[in-house]
Amino acid sequence: MNETTELTGLQQLYLNMLDSLKEGIEDMEKFEEGNMSAGTRVRKNMQTIKELAQKVRVGVQEQKNAAAN
Repeated sequence: MNETTELTGLQQLYLNMLDSLKEGIEDMEKFEEGNMSAGTRVRKNMQTIKELAQKVRVGVQEQKNAAAN
């Protein structure tokens, strides 16, 4: 995708998921080193990713259903 291309809603959700995963790497490393507070942040971040993934799944299914009609 180049910078002049506008993103669809699903693409934006997907990119948000990827950003959240990237942002969580540092907290995951801290947790694995024994920082329990970082573990809480990892779990919160994973919940956000789960919610975004569900929105992507619903959006994809809606588009598939619309194309079938």
